[in-house]
Amino acid sequence: MSILFISLGFVCAWSFIALLGWSFLQTAWQGCTYLQRLHQIPCSDCTFCTGDYRLKCTVHPCQALSEDAIGCLDFEPKTTVYETLSVNRYPYNVLRK
Repeated sequence: MSILFISLGFVCAWSFIALLGWSFLQTAWQGCTYLQRLHQIPCSDCTFCTGDYRLKCTVHPCQALSEDAIGCLDFEPKTTVYETLSVNRYPYNVLRK
């Protein structure tokens, strides 16, 4: 009789550990999936993003930096000062001569 209780306790303990491990892996998988979705938000690379917490975006302030902004049709990539200067370094008339 005691062997039955010992083996039943052993099975219950390992079942609990297996369920705990499965729950941990499932939570980690859901977290990674959610992070991948959050990394699709384009606002930080947009020209209209101000970086100010009071007005995050000048075009869509309510959707900025949220999951609603993933398919934003007004997304415009930021251009750095260096890119602007290198493209417009020479006026059109100088290149034409």
